[in-house]
Amino acid sequence: MPVALLLPLLAITAIGLAQTSLFSQLGLSALPLAIILGTTIGHLPQHQPNSQALLFIKFCQQKLLRLGIISFGFSLSFQQIIAVGWQALLLDIFIILIIFSIGSFIGIKLFKLPRDMAILTSVGSAICGAAAILATEASIKARQQHVTIAVATVVLFGTLAMFSYPIIYQFSGTSEQAFGIYIGSTAHEVAQAVAAGQTISQNAMQTAVVVKLIRVMLLAPFILMLTVILGKLDKTTTNNMSSKTKITIPWFVLGFIVTAGINSYATIPPFVLGTFQLTSQFLLAIAMAALGMQTHWKAIKSAGAKPILLALILFILLLVGGFYLNHILIDS
Repeated sequence: MPVALLLPLLAITAIGLAQTSLFSQLGLSALPLAIILGTTIGHLPQHQPNSQALLFIKFCQQKLLRLGIISFGFSLSFQQIIAVGWQALLLDIFIILIIFSIGSFIGIKLFKLPRDMAILTSVGSAICGAAAILATEASIKARQQHVTIAVATVVLFGTLAMFSYPIIYQFSGTSEQAFGIYIGSTAHEVAQAVAAGQTISQNAMQTAVVVKLIRVMLLAPFILMLTVILGKLDKTTTNNMSSKTKITIPWFVLGFIVTAGINSYATIPPFVLGTFQLTSQFLLAIAMAALGMQTHWKAIKSAGAKPILLALILFILLLVGGFYLNHILIDS
């Protein structure tokens, strides 16, 4: 089957599977499922892409990904931040900065991992899993193998974290709403926040989703800030100080902010809004399936234990450190 038909088919299959009770209870959204399906197909000998297919795969990973992120803005609104309170926004900002900073330091300085791999793993843990990794990859031009490894480790520990929340809640001694904030501020994926919140209560789930969506919204300014900082670092470390380093502005992130703003202040019919949201999910699922087809177990295995250990450390920091940070900022 031509890859131009195969990738949309994989995306549709992933979206359909995500709606079933089995996968929704596991907290597996369409994006992780799409990369699993793409990886499975990519390991079959009869589906090794030729040069023309590789061009289409690259198109999906870049152009369709950007369109999907822009469309995703229609799933968010600025009013959601106001409704949940400024403390939750501050908490999300702290979580993102702390997890990203510690993860980047450990990955680059201590584990000596490639810079883009450490950054992608840290971003995925700090903000919104695989979607954040793909959005950041488009800005820092990371190597394909490093993107694959970062997605695999974040999906693994994000799923493990989701199953940990009900156990933690039994010993937390916090209210349902407070624990919902904790879930939203530390869960890797939106679907995992939904699944974990449902095990507590409807109130906990709604709160978790709102706080999680605020973290997703912070992806846009974060990428802009990261792009500028990395551009300046690259400029100061170059040997030729007279040369100017071009800072590439990820315009699709600005598009993301614009669509979120439109959704915040314009009255959009529910059918149109649902169409935008479904389109976003479809485009992102295609991009993930394309990434999966480029994913090979040998490449992940060759990276060694350090990327997995980095993701594990961030997983522990989110659950333990995030819990105490929630206690300081929310419960106090």
